[in-house]
Amino acid sequence: MPYPGPFRGWRVVAGAFAVTFVGFGSAYTFSAFVEALQHDFAASRGSVALVFSLAGFLYFGLGIVSGPLADRWGSRRLAVIGMLLTGAGLAAASAAQSLAQVYLAYGLGVGLGVGCAYVPAVGAVQRWFARRRGLASGLAVSGIGVGTLAMPPLASALINALGWRDAYLALGVLAAVAGAGMALLIENDPRAQGLGPDGDPLDLQAPSATPPGATVRQAVRTRAFAGLYAACLIGSFGAFIPFVHLVPYALDHGVAPASAVLLLGAIGVGSTAGRFFLGGMADRMGRDGALLAMFLGMALALAIWAVAAGPWSLAAFALLYGVFYGGWVAVLPAVVMDRFGGRHVSGIIGVLYTSVAFGTLIGPSAAGFAFDLSHSYTLPILASIIANLAAAAILAAPVSRGGVEGLRSAARQGEPS
Repeated sequence: MPYPGPFRGWRVVAGAFAVTFVGFGSAYTFSAFVEALQHDFAASRGSVALVFSLAGFLYFGLGIVSGPLADRWGSRRLAVIGMLLTGAGLAAASAAQSLAQVYLAYGLGVGLGVGCAYVPAVGAVQRWFARRRGLASGLAVSGIGVGTLAMPPLASALINALGWRDAYLALGVLAAVAGAGMALLIENDPRAQGLGPDGDPLDLQAPSATPPGATVRQAVRTRAFAGLYAACLIGSFGAFIPFVHLVPYALDHGVAPASAVLLLGAIGVGSTAGRFFLGGMADRMGRDGALLAMFLGMALALAIWAVAAGPWSLAAFALLYGVFYGGWVAVLPAVVMDRFGGRHVSGIIGVLYTSVAFGTLIGPSAAGFAFDLSHSYTLPILASIIANLAAAAILAAPVSRGGVEGLRSAARQGEPS
């Protein structure tokens, strides 16, 4: 019998929101720790930025493993394990005696933890919604934006009060307790509750309890997937540079430390707005076109950063960038579901996110090493603008949309594409 009361899918959204809030909120506090890590370990900015890049590579790249595991074992189990690993990684970083140990503790712990939880949590949401998929996906991943707003100022306050080591320990406890606890709300498929997407009645005489859609192998062989992969790979080279380098950039331009940390919060505000409003708007205007618009918007925002120097211009950049970055993260999983169906959506998202993993590994650390050589962020910012424009051009090309309708038809008929 269907579960009585409000549609259970919104509980799944709440669980995914908590996972993204705690996981990415903890990860994006890293910028607040850069100065302390540089000082205590006598390290260059590039070598410190590599900590975040390694973690980012893992938490996006691991989706290729965690996604299929979630399709097989269920999303809740993976999300809970991921939150516990995130907490353990942060706690271990607090005891690091060298930068190499920070690489291992933070990079592996947070990277593996978020990577284990993120794709399963987001993939589960896609199955629970159809008409409101963009909105639901936006609400779920808006946890990233709210976490980016709330967690860096919290980390900065903890560092000032306790030092960076105890600050990491406190964040680790928060991730393990709150993150793992809320992850228990996640459920894999509405069919287990006798429901269809959006809470619609499920025809119990349907031939299979397996959602329709393409297999991972079918999806990755299409031009539609290739276009998405190429766009995300190129665009992500610059997408995460602000999360590591905006605070150091602001400090280099004379912005007070407390105000510099708040710039990350401004990205979080914009990101939250983008996920709420642009996710819902994409349901009406078309999610493919909305995804292209997000890359153009990020390029526009980065152009503002290229000429910004004071706190107000940097805040304008942070807000605008957050809006389009948030929209990108919200719309992308829904586009995957639209194109390839829900049968193996977590696995397909996991493969797609390896593109973001490579961009995250290279972009922030390369920007740091470029700064070490030139003492300027001009080149990394300009490269980021070009990367986002190139990603938009790939999505606009007809070849990147090839095979979509055929695959949808195959998904409906249960046949290979």
